[in-house]
Amino acid sequence: MIAGLILCASLTAVDGDTVKCDGQNMRLLGEGVPFVSGIDTPEIGSHARCLKERKLALIAKGRLEELLTEKGLRVVFSGVADKTQAHRPLVNIYRANGKEIGRTLLEEGLARDWRPRHKNDWCS
Repeated sequence: MIAGLILCASLTAVDGDTVKCDGQNMRLLGEGVPFVSGIDTPEIGSHARCLKERKLALIAKGRLEELLTEKGLRVVFSGVADKTQAHRPLVNIYRANGKEIGRTLLEEGLARDWRPRHKNDWCS
C-alpha cells in the first residue's frame, strides 16, 4: 500500500478514534507511528467495560463528529492497515489550520496515548 492523500465524499465518526470514509472504516493515528504509538478513546456501546467508559465514548464520538464537519480537512493514509480482522487503514486527519484531529482529542482529554500491549482504563 502507498501512503498518500485520501479523498472522501462522506466522512463520519464511528467512535472516538474510528472514522468512516465513503463506507470504509479507518483508524486515527493521532500523528503516531503505526504499531508503535497512536491514540485511544473509550469503547462505545457493548464494548465498554463500564457505564463511565460508555458515557466518555459518546462524548469523544460527538467531539470527533463536530471536528469532521470543518471545511478543508485532509485525510492522509499512512500506508498500512491495523492488525485487526477489519484491516482498517491507519490515517491522520488534518484540519485546515494544520492541526491533526487525534492530537486535538488528546489535548482536550477525550483520547489517551496508545501503545502496544497497553490497555487504557477508562473506568477508574
